[in-house]
Amino acid sequence: MSEWREVQLNDIVSILGDGLHGTPKFDDKGDYYFINGNNLLNGKIIIKPDTRKTTYDEYEKYKKKLNERTILLSINGTIGNIAYYNDEKCILGKSACYMNVLDTVDKNYIRYILKDQQFQNYIDVFAHGSTIKNVSLKTIREYPLLLPPLPEQKVIAGVLSSLDGKIDLLHRQNKTLEAMAEVLFRQWFVEEADEGWEEGKLPDEFFFTMGQSPVGTSFNENKIGIPMFQGNADFGFRFPSERVYTTEPTRFAEPFDTMVSVRAPVGEQNMALVKCCIGRGVASFRYKQNREFYIYTYFKIRSLLTEIRQFNDEGTIFGSIGKADFESLDIIIPPELLINNFEKAVKSINDKVIENCNQIRTIEKLRDTLLPILISGEVRV
Repeated sequence: MSEWREVQLNDIVSILGDGLHGTPKFDDKGDYYFINGNNLLNGKIIIKPDTRKTTYDEYEKYKKKLNERTILLSINGTIGNIAYYNDEKCILGKSACYMNVLDTVDKNYIRYILKDQQFQNYIDVFAHGSTIKNVSLKTIREYPLLLPPLPEQKVIAGVLSSLDGKIDLLHRQNKTLEAMAEVLFRQWFVEEADEGWEEGKLPDEFFFTMGQSPVGTSFNENKIGIPMFQGNADFGFRFPSERVYTTEPTRFAEPFDTMVSVRAPVGEQNMALVKCCIGRGVASFRYKQNREFYIYTYFKIRSLLTEIRQFNDEGTIFGSIGKADFESLDIIIPPELLINNFEKAVKSINDKVIENCNQIRTIEKLRDTLLPILISGEVRV
């Protein structure tokens, strides 16, 4: 440990600044994007459907000194999201900051410093704002850390990156598998639909439950009670991440029920992995005749998401969809035998998705266990 140095984050960057405090002139035909902290996810800049576009002239006017050594960090609203800059055509908004890591420091190692829970807790403690959290650049610059010699930085980052690489591979495999299952669903129940199939409403085919929030005093993050989901904040690929628990659950989703966010934004989808409590921002769905037909349920609800998402425009402030709105949705009801055959046809695909999701959770737990002890020097590699 004698070769490890105590430094501040500001000592290992050439510049640490925030984005544009104003707004550029937007142009839907432009080729440049105006991004903020919510565009930073899992190490990448994510261009969302609602990301605003702007022009080259605006980009030239407001661009920052971003380069291949740049790490981006969200500092307003949802704080702590991290992404690399990879020459994306974008203007950075004020809810994100950028730091250009010195050539003498391994950029990947610094990214793991920022991902570590110690840093995340640090910025959360020093964030201010009663409604929207904001962390100052001064706070970030003053973050203390231990810096090993460059070769050791590279080894530590390499170990952690190998785990992240495996996680990324499994995520990509899952997207391919889910796309295959969705193609089969569309082929069986849309392209080859029979005109003689029964027409009905959503409740004719599915039980559904509108969530109801427990009392706030029952919430905890110590895994006491059962997991609770208030909306899509914890939704992930297929299954949500358990973060908040409640000791006084109100309404439930059972394992493998399909869950849909019903408030701001409407129409994000996930599946319950275990029995859980659903708050008022979530509804759950289950096939009436056979609860084991959960793969069909998942893709049938997905096929209705375009109609469901239209309710994002409803409401005075935030979009929402209610019980009566679900009850009025028109559907076509295929024969139960065909659904049973579909479940058999996609079972191996779905089982592999679930297996991959479980493996991802295991590797993430290993990475998150190794991360703090590697960057603290507690364990040497």
